[in-house]
Amino acid sequence: MLFFLKSVFRPDTRVKRLKNLRTKVQSESQYLAGRNSLSKDLIRLFRIALEFIRGMRTLHPIGPAVSVFGSAQFGEGHPYYELGRKVGSALAREGYTVMTGGGPGIMEAANRGAQEIGGISVGCNIILPHEQGPNPYVDLVVTFYYFFVRKIMLTKYSYAFVILPGGMGTLDEMSEAITLIKTGKLYEFPVILMGKEYWKGFFDWVNEVLIKSGAVSHEELNFVHLTDDPLEAIRMINESVMGLELSLTPLSSTCD
Repeated sequence: MLFFLKSVFRPDTRVKRLKNLRTKVQSESQYLAGRNSLSKDLIRLFRIALEFIRGMRTLHPIGPAVSVFGSAQFGEGHPYYELGRKVGSALAREGYTVMTGGGPGIMEAANRGAQEIGGISVGCNIILPHEQGPNPYVDLVVTFYYFFVRKIMLTKYSYAFVILPGGMGTLDEMSEAITLIKTGKLYEFPVILMGKEYWKGFFDWVNEVLIKSGAVSHEELNFVHLTDDPLEAIRMINESVMGLELSLTPLSSTCD
């Protein structure tokens, strides 16, 4: 039992994770494909609970954060990478902890922007078959095995969600935040989509299909915004949290 607890609070080294990952992925696929024995399900539940504890234990001291989501595919020099970097700097300058999925691309850009001006930069990394390692611009990183645990951590400690251009993972994270807010499970924090040209088709679909068909209303999505300006995004965030009496983390603070 002691060995198992240590393995959860102090995850395997990268080499060990790589060695065991293929077996774990196969096991996960088998688990999701059908029913398992009750004992196996209970063991998995225990592992999930410990992963939640490890995440909360690590992220508890970070202070008010903003999660920045975006693709891992847009590298340095790409316009969207540079936009992510500006967003990270603007958020950190305002006193917010910048939290991302901890990977490359836009996630790296936002972490980098925060770190460059002395802000707090946090990554919630995920173990994948191709081993997505944390980017070099995070001051604090916690690596998860379960996607849903990671998403809850990115939501739990955030007071806004900035969605930069991305793929299916970014869409998943965005829709999760929108659903939680729309159903009253989360405060009406702003969900800010940045990259007007990239997200125009999504907004057209929402207006022309979802709203016209009656699936949602304009009022239900009044917390979703579209902008290309990091300063406008900061204004939206500050206005939304003004009445919540948040104490922003000073730039000089560090995460122990």
